[in-house]
Amino acid sequence: MSTQAAELHTHHRDVTGGWLRPAVFGVMDGLVSNAALLAGVVGSGASAPAVAVAGLAGLAAGAFSMATGEYTSVASQRELTLAEIDVERGEISRNPEAEKRELALVYESRGLTPELADQVAGQLHRDPEVAWRVHAREELGVDPDDLPSPWVAAGSSFLAFAIGALIPVLPFLLGLPSVAVSTGLTGLALFGTGALVARLTRRSPLFGGARQLGLGAAAAAVTYGIGALMGAAIS
Repeated sequence: MSTQAAELHTHHRDVTGGWLRPAVFGVMDGLVSNAALLAGVVGSGASAPAVAVAGLAGLAAGAFSMATGEYTSVASQRELTLAEIDVERGEISRNPEAEKRELALVYESRGLTPELADQVAGQLHRDPEVAWRVHAREELGVDPDDLPSPWVAAGSSFLAFAIGALIPVLPFLLGLPSVAVSTGLTGLALFGTGALVARLTRRSPLFGGARQLGLGAAAAAVTYGIGALMGAAIS
């Protein structure tokens, strides 16, 4: 029975890594933000070369901004978590009996009898290294051996944003300065990415794709209107 349970467990996907959220956020943000940026530039009446330059500038600025933001946020979260773990280790060292009782109360709240909860907590506290790891998981809700990496988050975000932001400007770079081609390519990418993410999360691909396409179209329409108004006002 235990072997079967272990085999079933291996089919679960890794949901604790630090790459999925920034990667998904990055590619979506790259698609929507650069498509919206180009829509605004096109709406202002800019030439095709100006649109291409604006798209590349938006790609570079957005990718570095996303990577910097992800690195800082994940690094700050990691540092805070490690600081709280140090506090917990200090409490276990200074007052082991109180911490053991605290752990026993946690297990009691999960359905164990007071006697069994006290035995489990006592057994875990026999090794201080095991004790602080268990307290980190039970009290802080984190796995000290699987904290997210700021470098993984930053790298995933940078690459994903760059890929997403490249798609709207790609026709202009390939000598096809057509707003219709850029819009169509971006729409397909938005729908496809939304559908793929929906499949990963076991939701409806049609709904996920349509939702992302609708959000991206709304953003592009608003910025196109702003660009058109600003272009008319400046000229």
